[in-house]
Amino acid sequence: MNFWAEIVGQPEAVRTLQQAADPAAPAPPAHAWLITGPPGSGRSNLAFRFAAALIARTEADRQAVFEQVSARTHPDLGVLTTQKLLIDIKAAREIVTTAHYAPAEGRFRVIVIEDADRMPERTSNVLLKALEEPPERTIWVLCAPSEADLLPTIRSRTRSLRLVTPSPDDIARLLHERDGIDAGAAERAARLAQSHIGMARRLASDPESLARRDRSIEVALSIETLGDAMRAAASLVKVAEADAAALTEQLDARERDEALRSLGLAPGAAIPPQMRAQVRALEEDQKRRATRSLRDGIDRILTDLLSLYRDVLLVALGAAPELVNREQGARIEGLAERWSPARALAMVTAVETARERLSRGITPGLVLEALFAAIVTPATAGAPGVRR
Repeated sequence: MNFWAEIVGQPEAVRTLQQAADPAAPAPPAHAWLITGPPGSGRSNLAFRFAAALIARTEADRQAVFEQVSARTHPDLGVLTTQKLLIDIKAAREIVTTAHYAPAEGRFRVIVIEDADRMPERTSNVLLKALEEPPERTIWVLCAPSEADLLPTIRSRTRSLRLVTPSPDDIARLLHERDGIDAGAAERAARLAQSHIGMARRLASDPESLARRDRSIEVALSIETLGDAMRAAASLVKVAEADAAALTEQLDARERDEALRSLGLAPGAAIPPQMRAQVRALEEDQKRRATRSLRDGIDRILTDLLSLYRDVLLVALGAAPELVNREQGARIEGLAERWSPARALAMVTAVETARERLSRGITPGLVLEALFAAIVTPATAGAPGVRR
């Protein structure tokens, strides 16, 4: 099987990285790479494939190395990521130290930074020093949504590789052929995920995730009054909280049990006073991770709502689109009859504004309340953008 076959819809990027990782290449690869692309385009998947290809001494070894890289257990791989809102400076300093070690087994030591856009300036400056004076056999691979998310001084020291949004058909084919998911379910998941590979896999394999997404769309379509808007905001915060809990609760429990065992305590045992600070530090990290998970869940809901209002806009304009939310086609057409194209466009803009507010740390409930109030306020005020 082609080592790169699971990278969906990125032929040019794959070709570039294949050539760079080729042991027989006439020149060594660039010491730092920046892989950018929209959420779900496969940045991390590509970064870890590239890491395995760089570490492996021969092409025949690549798949075995990739299995270790995927499990984050290869001695020549370093990973800097975060489940918090930001990557802290301590973690950056630790990974910079790791970068100066010589490879233990492979051709190169590879450091992957999955969330490079989450580095504040102080953290980025720690990394900058390492990029300015790179060890001979260490390669950095940074991942971010766009080049603009990093400091210019970081960007200028990397080779940039831009990914495109893969097509829903390509993602559906991958889910069907690799994961054995029914073709119809794979098509629906890829379409509803709007070509986000990880989300498509989750929607296709987890009925509860699909039900939560359907619930979000249903809530938005049911808003008629300001009271509905406030209740909808509260309801969707609960949906996001349930989604976040599904992702973090088991991990939290496992981490706590492992921490207690490392302290010589059985899971569930009373914690001696001298050890409570370590457990509290873990709990604080878990709270920060839960905050990020909740905000990521709200952002995912907003992305789903953006697809809904774009569907309404296209129908209101008289286009014949392939609706993302095809299952709600009749209700979307009804909304398009009530709203003018200008009104539908205003809602698209309102969702984009809501996402920007969320990224600035505004409380998720307030973000959703403001968004949903915008649905009913023009109607109650008799705005011209609403068809009567």
